[in-house]
Amino acid sequence: MIVEKVVSEGISHNSYFIGSNGEAAVIDPRRDCEVYVYLAEQHGCKITHIFETHRNEDYVIGSLNLAWMTGVDIYHGSHHKFAYGNGVKEGDTFKVGSLELSVLETPGHTIEHISIAVRDKSTSNEIMIIFTGDALFAGDVGRTDFYPDRMEEMAGKLYDSIVDKILSAGEGVIIYPAHGEGSVCGEEISDHPVTTVGYEKKTNPLLKKTRDEFVAYKVRERHYTPPYFKKMEVLNTYGAPPLYNLPFLRPLAIAEIKQFRDREAQLLDIRAPTSYGCGYIPGSINIWREGLSSFVGWVCNYGDPIIIIDDFNLELEGIVRQLVRLGYDNLIGYCAGGFPAWYLGGQDVHTIEQLSPAQLQGELATVFLVDVRSIGTWETIGYIKGAHHIWVGDIKDRLADIPRNRHIVTYCDSGYKGTMAASILKLNGYANVATLLGGMAAWKNSGLPIVSEKNP
Repeated sequence: MIVEKVVSEGISHNSYFIGSNGEAAVIDPRRDCEVYVYLAEQHGCKITHIFETHRNEDYVIGSLNLAWMTGVDIYHGSHHKFAYGNGVKEGDTFKVGSLELSVLETPGHTIEHISIAVRDKSTSNEIMIIFTGDALFAGDVGRTDFYPDRMEEMAGKLYDSIVDKILSAGEGVIIYPAHGEGSVCGEEISDHPVTTVGYEKKTNPLLKKTRDEFVAYKVRERHYTPPYFKKMEVLNTYGAPPLYNLPFLRPLAIAEIKQFRDREAQLLDIRAPTSYGCGYIPGSINIWREGLSSFVGWVCNYGDPIIIIDDFNLELEGIVRQLVRLGYDNLIGYCAGGFPAWYLGGQDVHTIEQLSPAQLQGELATVFLVDVRSIGTWETIGYIKGAHHIWVGDIKDRLADIPRNRHIVTYCDSGYKGTMAASILKLNGYANVATLLGGMAAWKNSGLPIVSEKNP
């Protein structure tokens, strides 16, 4: 038996290649899917099946691309009206070498969600592996808020799916989920590469709850829903445009960048926040490169062309992969020579003031302080006295709550999201904007006071 996990960093997505005796299946493939063809060649296998555990919300599924490359069929749950592929139902089985892959209907995260149970028929009729999609993660379970008018129903369905279909399979069954730590599809996913039914029963706090407790908890749970999720739902229902090759990024001269900017191109600066704060191209937004997958869907649209701004233009292919996995095919180029070419060319450069904790402490009485961390972090860790909470993803929709005639200071955990928020404010005409250098981590390490709901 061959099991290979393919991890897509940023979105913390796990897809799987499973094979036996010269045949293989792929589960939840990503859009840049040549990796699965390479794995098939490496292991001497022919890909015979493609499975989707559910209609994904956080990335573009690569099933159609992989089907085009391999000529095989796609299978997914039958309780959603997909415009492609084949619907399957509880108990349907598929042969892959000596393996038998059985469909388990496990709704809750989505209504059509399925899991795939694997038996190696050459040795036993017992279930060995379950690919659980977004139903069960290491240390967590899937979110159930995609049907706002059916919250209790979906939470109950997820509980029943996990208890009746997955936990009943046996303590030693290996669990392979579709996401790892950092995914927006869970709340507290553990950093475990693999887990088992028995381990989750012993350690997963949500599995220790009664059904009523579980449902009540999931109904109260608060998740952020990026606006790009709606785009993913459409693409993953009707099929994304073919991605035969990665988009080619053109090196753009200064004059070209200015022309595109005048035509409302999106200038995406992927440098570190300290570099961005010290100087940036007017009209650009800062999302550090490791944060692209998590935050680009909050601020960039799918129509206007995107231009990448970096210092040295290193590993741009990885940046392109992050973006096309989220459906951003509107990539046209990058700043030739990087940001240094811009300022060496004598072009206008803007800056963002970066305050130390001591400097901010001295100005607290006069600034309008915006905490852009998650609401959970705000409530559990605390905040700086006088701060107003606005999640970074909501900044552009909450401009009315931020006065334009004040000195605005943004902060987050360590400075990355705070600078992103400041760049959005600058783009929207706020003149007097600063960030807390190092964010709450620097504030706390400076020994300055933190307040909370428990200790106001």
